[in-house]
Amino acid sequence: MAKNSVAGLLTSVDDLFSTQESRDEAKLERVINLSPAEISDFPNHPFKVRMDEEMQQMAESVKEHGVLVPALVREKPDGGYEMIAGHRRKRAAELAELSKIPCIVRNLTDDEAIIVMVDSNLQREKILPSEKAFAYKMKLDAMNRQGKRLDLTCAPVGHKSRDILAEQSGDSKSQIQRYIRLTYLLPEMLDMVDDGKIALRPAVELSYLAEKEQHFLLDTMFSEDCTPSHAQAIKMRKFSQEGKLNPDVILSIMQEEKPNQKEQIKIPKERISRYFAPGTPAQKIEDTIIKALELYRKRQRSLER
Repeated sequence: MAKNSVAGLLTSVDDLFSTQESRDEAKLERVINLSPAEISDFPNHPFKVRMDEEMQQMAESVKEHGVLVPALVREKPDGGYEMIAGHRRKRAAELAELSKIPCIVRNLTDDEAIIVMVDSNLQREKILPSEKAFAYKMKLDAMNRQGKRLDLTCAPVGHKSRDILAEQSGDSKSQIQRYIRLTYLLPEMLDMVDDGKIALRPAVELSYLAEKEQHFLLDTMFSEDCTPSHAQAIKMRKFSQEGKLNPDVILSIMQEEKPNQKEQIKIPKERISRYFAPGTPAQKIEDTIIKALELYRKRQRSLER
């Protein structure tokens, strides 16, 4: 009986040490080859994986040379892996039809993963305003949560986090705050900021408008084929704060003549609506009209010969 007890005790001790050993191994980084299908995208990943010419070139390079720089992933509690850094490399590998890509597996908490994900992507040359906006917000929120757990000073955690983020990113605290304000814009309006149709400063002012007011403004921008200047955006924000912003006020502000405003030719919507399906984007309508005019000019020239 005593022997059985001792044997049982030794087995338990062995199990204890082997468990600790496996825990220690789990914390170590390791490089393994994974199928892209095994790796899920990072939740709410703010950086877009665009199918552009640069991606096509990257896919061709990956097809010829493979993925030279390993992606960074972490294990998911329910199995599989989550991408931290390397979303574009993963997509390029999929386009190149690679079965496996090299990955560094790192043990990271949620907040650590957010910070690493943002930092690795902010090194890219081309970053859209919307990408910076949500990336800065995600990282600042993560830093604030870490600060609340770890900070032992009397300084406000939020202020310290903004100081650190400004130092790390190269953008000033006020500029970071401007970018974060963009997260309050409607997706359609944020796309216009990315496309350069609305500048950063006016966009920040517009971010203070209520969602309903932003929808009113979008309708006016499409119908009038114009975007607000900084001065107009400030005026709309003021009317909004006073509870006086409505479609008529927005239209009145948008119809004000801007400095250096270019003369535009406008075609009443009712004159061309029967040629296009409801909901056709203004840009597509414009492109179609230009193509029709080009065909008309070619026909006229052929008749003159």
